[in-house]
Amino acid sequence: MRPSPIHPPDGGNRADWQTLRSLLPFLLEFKWRVIVALILLVFAKLANVSVPLVLKEIVDALDKPHAALVAPVFLIVGYGLLRMSSTLFGELRDAVFAKVTQRAIRRVALQVFEHLHSLSLRFHLDRQTGGVSRDIERGTRGIGFLMNFMLFNILPTLLEICLVAAILFSKYDVWFAVITFITLLVYIGFTLFVTEWRMVVRRSMNNLDSKANSHAIDSLLNYETVKYFGNEQYEARRYDENMQHWEVAAVRNTVSLAYLNAGQSIIVALGVTALMLLAADQVVQGKMTLGDLVLVNVFMIQLYMPLHFLGYVYREIRHALADMEKMFSLLHEDREIDDAPDARALPAGRADVRFEGVGFGYAPDRQILFGVSFVIPEGHTVAVVGESGAGKSTLSRLLFRFYDVQQGCIRINGQDIREVTQSSLRAAIGIVPQDTVLFNDTIYYNIVYGRPDATREEVFAAAQTAHIHDFIESLPQGYETMVGERGLKLSGGEKQRVAIARAILKNPAILIFDEATSALDSKSEKAIQAELHAIAQNRTTLIIAHRLSTVVDADQILVMDKGRIIERGSHHELLARDTLYAQMWNLQKQEEQIHPGY
Repeated sequence: MRPSPIHPPDGGNRADWQTLRSLLPFLLEFKWRVIVALILLVFAKLANVSVPLVLKEIVDALDKPHAALVAPVFLIVGYGLLRMSSTLFGELRDAVFAKVTQRAIRRVALQVFEHLHSLSLRFHLDRQTGGVSRDIERGTRGIGFLMNFMLFNILPTLLEICLVAAILFSKYDVWFAVITFITLLVYIGFTLFVTEWRMVVRRSMNNLDSKANSHAIDSLLNYETVKYFGNEQYEARRYDENMQHWEVAAVRNTVSLAYLNAGQSIIVALGVTALMLLAADQVVQGKMTLGDLVLVNVFMIQLYMPLHFLGYVYREIRHALADMEKMFSLLHEDREIDDAPDARALPAGRADVRFEGVGFGYAPDRQILFGVSFVIPEGHTVAVVGESGAGKSTLSRLLFRFYDVQQGCIRINGQDIREVTQSSLRAAIGIVPQDTVLFNDTIYYNIVYGRPDATREEVFAAAQTAHIHDFIESLPQGYETMVGERGLKLSGGEKQRVAIARAILKNPAILIFDEATSALDSKSEKAIQAELHAIAQNRTTLIIAHRLSTVVDADQILVMDKGRIIERGSHHELLARDTLYAQMWNLQKQEEQIHPGY
């Protein structure tokens, strides 16, 4: 049974209750484990409450003149067994319940992870990786705390309070129960009031912690840039400024905790003192035995120890709920791009692509594309060229449906891509991007990522087609060589060849080369161009290029400027017109003559 998706809270106490209700399915998934754990919990508390009762009998037995030795020994053995049983049942309960807690953490972490991958590119361009990772870490830790402490600390403590109060009320003067309840009410009221006040400090601390962590991760990811400009001290100062604010909040948090602990201790001390004065007076009057005095004292200590812990647990539960708020807010992020309710899978096989009057802007005041229309017949190659910022790479993002077009539509085999499932759409498209970012894993892993079920022979064949197999084999660890964070242990050209091999292995119907050879020198580019041309032969191919020498063989070339297609035709047709394309071609030819390695 897989629990239903968690519905994120919307703030305040209502949000806390929604969060707690969200954890209920995880308890029901292992209901027999929960029932057994609760039975063990009851046994543990019954044993714990019985300990003072046996201790009273031991004291009274020893207090009698010429007490028979056998009675105290029997009671002492029983006392020891009850102590042992209380601990044993508690440990067995934790062992039985462990799977419930860990499964809940796993399920929620997976839901958040899957949801993050389902969110739009816009969200991921705006997010801060370090802050998000810290929010998830704190949130999953809070789940484990809630599952354990709410069920196995609050419930048993309340059960123990009820049992102790019942014994005191039935065996002794009513004032024992009255004083106990008054102390409990004052203690709980004080704890709730101060803890709610402290939650503001805790939330502030969490926000500052996430902010500092985000900056640290961002700075480390851009290590080379920091070094290029010698800004180590600047980065350290920025990080320390964030940590200074966090330090102030952390000190306030600790000081307020000290106030809370001191207040709780004073309330407990006053309650215990009042009970002991009453018990001592009852002993002097002969209404209670010495064993009764010990019983009341042990009960109070035994009651207020978990009660003090209950205050701690309540504080930590409130903190855990605060920690979980941001994680649940991630689940509350709406998917900008989602499958239509009646979305169908895009049939596998050859495909033709049509852009029909496509208009798009990343923001309302930033229009990128204006009425872009073109067709890539199946098996044909269309290239798009133009200056930086013309909107070329936006075409590939729209084709992948990272964003939805705002005017017009994109069709594959006559179907609007908004009417097909995203998974089937992206399965049909392979891309070699301009900025190739690799996983911090082996070269083999990064190539096989294109099709995880591929055989080693297929991976090697893809690498050979991408002209990188021989290079990989020359490395000491071959295909098991680690590429480092974002692939930084490889050169730009090596990373792009890995990306080409990965796209080849995917074997898609539609191929996109987004400046696919931009990181290669002229010799390497010429060596791989023929292979790319062969790969594209039976596929619908979109080439986005700045270097015009890479697109001369395209069936059609589109020239873009400021989000519009201003020219289209074959290489020779465009040269014959002697307009913008011809000017770009002549300029690049001059550059090649001046810089032969261009």
